Amino acid sequence: EAPRQAPALMNLTLEELIAGLQNGLRHEVLEGNVGYLRVDDIPGQEVMSKLRSFLVANVWRKLMGTSALVLDLRHCTGGQISGIPYVISYLHPGNTVLHVDTIYDRPSNTTTEIWTLPEVLGENYGADKDVVVLTSGRTGGVAEDIAYILKQMRRPIVVGERTVGGGLDLQKLRIGQSDFFLTVPVSRSLGPLGKGSQTWEGSGVLPCVGTPAEQALEKALAILTLRRALPAVIQRLQEALREYYTLVDRVPSLLHHLANMDLSSVVSEEDLVTKLNTGLQAVSEDPRLLVQVVRSKETSSGPEDETEEPPAVVSEVPEDEASRRALVDSVFQVSVLPGNVGYLRFDRFADASVLGVL
Repeated sequence: EAPRQAPALMNLTLEELIAGLQNGLRHEVLEGNVGYLRVDDIPGQEVMSKLRSFLVANVWRKLMGTSALVLDLRHCTGGQISGIPYVISYLHPGNTVLHVDTIYDRPSNTTTEIWTLPEVLGENYGADKDVVVLTSGRTGGVAEDIAYILKQMRRPIVVGERTVGGGLDLQKLRIGQSDFFLTVPVSRSLGPLGKGSQTWEGSGVLPCVGTPAEQALEKALAILTLRRALPAVIQRLQEALREYYTLVDRVPSLLHHLANMDLSSVVSEEDLVTKLNTGLQAVSEDPRLLVQVVRSKETSSGPEDETEEPPAVVSEVPEDEASRRALVDSVFQVSVLPGNVGYLRFDRFADASVLGVL
């Protein structure tokens, strides 16, 4: 039996279109003022144009006031190519019209350029706000193209799994007069943002932060929590440099560097530490200037996180010889290594009076 065709959209009432749209759409504001928008199907231009006012009033305006946005495409396995500009345009941070993709359609042997909309109903999502796109191994078709375009625009942090790497538009074709059908891609992306032969088809979209799909939202929220803390971290670092750094003449350059750092790629504490150390040491020409993450014992996750307590400062010398020898052995490590190399280690300085007696 041939696949049944969906009823023509032009025959549906506005209420039926809204009901169909809501089945594939979910939105809410999460803790930390993070907007969450889950889209399971990308509607086409016909639906988008008819329901723009409804979407802006009932969905988008509720998300506009959030501090960051999570776009969840983990369950989006398809959609309409003509709907791509509507999604991209609301997340496009610039005011100019942008050519985001060119689509080749095999049956008609034609190409169609896709541009962002000249203007959107309502407002674009703020360029200074973080956007995270969630993907899974099921994310396919139009959703993949949207994730790839946004990633090439350097707009979101993509979190989750590599996408399926399917086709933009799939058609089910009967093989002769048999009961067998063949599903084939009939449209393809020629390269988002004019990237030539670079495309996601066949290989999928690689996330910026790889994690199992079921953990992607939790990971995204952790990243956003870290990114919310970045301004305060930079401010405290600037204060520490002003107050304590001994190479005073280099402090203004360091403060300028911190104020102008691009932290858009930071998604973990390790990323932040690496970026800070690389930049600060280059500006100061001082390898001793080091930023570290110090965790308290309460947040330690296991024995591997525990650090050895430094030995206490020795302030007085015991009277008996055995105790003195034990004290020396606890403070100093002495050995002769292969090649007749002497090795002396001590982790703390004792008082001069103590050293004199010992």
